[in-house]
Amino acid sequence: MNRLTIYEFDALTAENLNFVGTDGVHQIPAKVFAWLEDRCIRVAEEGEGVWLRWAQRRGRRVIQVTSYVGVIRSPDGFQIEVLPKLGKAIQGGIVESRRLLIEMLSCLHGFRHVKTEKAMLRAVQMPLLEIFISEFLLCVEQVVKRGLRSDYREYQGNLFALRGKLLLSNHLRSNIFRADRFFTQHDEFSTDRPENRILHKALLQILLVTKSCENQKLARELNFAFEDIPASQSVRLDFQQIRLVRGMASYADALSWAKLILNDESPLTGLGRHGAPSLLFPMESLFEAFVAKHLEKQLSSNILLKKQVQGNYLVSHRNQQWFRLKPDLLLKNTQASSAVLDTKWKLIDGLKANRKEKYGLSQADFYQLYAYGQSYLEGQGDLALIYPKTSALDQPLPVFDFLNQKNLRLWVLPFCLNEKRLLLPSGEKISANFNC
Repeated sequence: MNRLTIYEFDALTAENLNFVGTDGVHQIPAKVFAWLEDRCIRVAEEGEGVWLRWAQRRGRRVIQVTSYVGVIRSPDGFQIEVLPKLGKAIQGGIVESRRLLIEMLSCLHGFRHVKTEKAMLRAVQMPLLEIFISEFLLCVEQVVKRGLRSDYREYQGNLFALRGKLLLSNHLRSNIFRADRFFTQHDEFSTDRPENRILHKALLQILLVTKSCENQKLARELNFAFEDIPASQSVRLDFQQIRLVRGMASYADALSWAKLILNDESPLTGLGRHGAPSLLFPMESLFEAFVAKHLEKQLSSNILLKKQVQGNYLVSHRNQQWFRLKPDLLLKNTQASSAVLDTKWKLIDGLKANRKEKYGLSQADFYQLYAYGQSYLEGQGDLALIYPKTSALDQPLPVFDFLNQKNLRLWVLPFCLNEKRLLLPSGEKISANFNC
């Protein structure tokens, strides 16, 4: 078995250690664990995008994945599929968690070409990496069915017949003793163009990686269609030369996948920039993109949703503005801002209503939202922290009133991932922004 499926914040250990019965700890080959140890050291040194960290289980050191989901692929081909932690709390487990991830990923900029319905059907049988490979192959298949596009390409060569333009200096230098040759420059209508070279290169890369018999079969069939086209030798240069002219709409999605496969952060190599795998996505960003896409459909007609607002700063110092205030979502009506929303990928327990546990809420998040309220709402209006809906948080919590700002209130609201809607408090001002 060269594949393992785990959830966010699960831990990994070498298979020669005894962790039988320890919940959330998974054994992997010692060679893969050693590779992850090296990655863990590098991640700690870089300090950003911490997708791995050291942890302790039963007195022993393990490696814990954090709130990043996707695929980790080691150099020897071992795959670790990391799924959203919400999968532990929903029916369907791994399959439903994988489907949820695909649907959330399709909301993220750069992955909107994911054909969600087909991908979610394949989620029952395939791991995430094979699903994305299958998506790419289906896109290439559509290109081949519509016919590979040709273009005029400039060639220079020493030919037996005069064709196109005679390059006199080259001709004299090359053919002073060859009267039967002509050094010419001419245009040739050929399928050898950047778009096709890139797709051929990506197909060859896929054949080295995929373990699915279905994907291997389709990749070989498609590769045959590109047999007369050389694979790209300079991927970056070919991407710069792409021209999706009229009639080439079918190429767009295939090239989007090829860019992911072939660029410097390829998930199929297991290594990206600075040695970090690239098919890992922060759940905070996925949840924010998912909420933003579906929340927009829920808004009243006079309300505008603005994402990642960056207009205000916290302080001014020596004619410079410091500490940018960037709420995830800002609701605006025709006159002014009406509410500030921030998404948080965290499981909150609505039953822990005491001063010690505080539902599992973060004091830092409250400070952050208070600063947003002062800056964007001028101390008057509604703020909201949006968390995923679970059985422990299936209704909005009672409102939080800031003691020194009676007109500024903060709500904790659940977002239902299945129904794709925000659950709102009835009869409250913040609900007026939405079509309930």
